[in-house]
Amino acid sequence: MKRSFPRGRLLLLVPLLLLAACTGGGSDDDGPDEGPDDVSLAPAPGERWQPRPGVSWQWQLTGKLDTSVKAAVYDVDGFNTTKEQVATLKRADRRTICYLSTGAWEDFRPDAADFPTSMLGEGNGWEGERWLDIRRLAELEPLMAKRIDMCRDKGFDAVEPDNMDGYANKSGFPLTAEDQLRYNRLIAKLTHDRGLSVGLKNDLDQIPQLVGDFDFAVNEECMDHDECGLLDPFVKAGKAVFHVEYENRIGKWCARSQAARLSSLQKKTELGVWRQVCPATATAKP
Repeated sequence: MKRSFPRGRLLLLVPLLLLAACTGGGSDDDGPDEGPDDVSLAPAPGERWQPRPGVSWQWQLTGKLDTSVKAAVYDVDGFNTTKEQVATLKRADRRTICYLSTGAWEDFRPDAADFPTSMLGEGNGWEGERWLDIRRLAELEPLMAKRIDMCRDKGFDAVEPDNMDGYANKSGFPLTAEDQLRYNRLIAKLTHDRGLSVGLKNDLDQIPQLVGDFDFAVNEECMDHDECGLLDPFVKAGKAVFHVEYENRIGKWCARSQAARLSSLQKKTELGVWRQVCPATATAKP
């Protein structure tokens, strides 16, 4: 389905923002902090990490990285977060998710020149970003594999691939639902082959077909759009749904989030350090 709300990346600001380890200072969190006992258990040897419904998280894609937020899971930018920052979070028993844009090209990334111009479609609403022709699997596979290798080599536990619903947007290409399923499954396989977990970002209409291929979900504003019920297959499968709202006040939807066992945050659209959490999320066991 088409999206008109903020996609939560504002990464066009990246050249102006530095991500550096910061172990002190406040998180600007108006809700209660999550304690270390909320961290998901480490996977058994040879198994991938599986975040559980209700586990706490922090989503920070811009600004100086604050590693002191007491959340069990950190979802941070894969390119701008350093190996040392990931190690700092791991020493604090935090799980880490590597944010990547896999369905859209970004002109500010160091590998931007590796993408053929003919593969770039319409803008996706963010400066410097254009939809990718996801039908060109043979060309995209090595490019995405290299990015996921980067996530693995930095020590991340999982990948959040963004822009995974180009078929439902004005991409500039005649993408079909089947094209999207093939591409999303390719991204899942590339990630799993490297021992990492992978999340399905938005793409709500294809959850029934993809819930078995992905280890968790990441969603923006399902409360505002009255769509959270579409994420039930992940929760029923024992897989976390990392959910964020931007405009709605947390008091309007917190009870529903608790009932649905979502890992919910109230965030500002720039996805900096600031966040609010539901009380139940702060005490939920992973």
